[in-house]
Amino acid sequence: MSSSVLIVNLVVLFAVLEADLGRRTVSRFRILRPLLMVGGLVPMFVERPATSGNGEILELVLTGLGVLLGLLAATGLMRISFDGAKERVTSSAGVGYGMFWSAIIGGRLAFTYGANHWYATQLGHWMATNHVSVDALTDSLIFMAIAMAVTRTIRLGVGRSQVRHSVAAHRLAVPA
Repeated sequence: MSSSVLIVNLVVLFAVLEADLGRRTVSRFRILRPLLMVGGLVPMFVERPATSGNGEILELVLTGLGVLLGLLAATGLMRISFDGAKERVTSSAGVGYGMFWSAIIGGRLAFTYGANHWYATQLGHWMATNHVSVDALTDSLIFMAIAMAVTRTIRLGVGRSQVRHSVAAHRLAVPA
């Protein structure tokens, strides 16, 4: 497997942790930045995604797993709320959130390292038996990382909208 998995995973980890740890404003830029990152990473590292067979299935399954893990992180380990003093929507994520992202990405990187150094023969046999190319496996890991980041971003956008609507409805309901 190529170094593209390493690069994409480290970029995603850095971007997510830098943007999310602590209490942060949920701004338009914070929501758009990961989408711009994905727009730059995918064309650089994904040349020929599988369009049929087991390679395509693996890409879809790991993309789906990335969506589920991103949703778990963004809904279970991050809170979105309204800061009345500053009149803005904020999110807060702590050590558990950082450890979750680090563990998932660390696991992907350990798998990648192992594929090259610990169990290359066994993985090669599995890939040949199941007709999965190296490119499809690499792309699957990249898609999983990107799906986690995009899902987290969508959750931030939806949460921001929900909090804004809730605050607006509360203000209309409470007489001044």
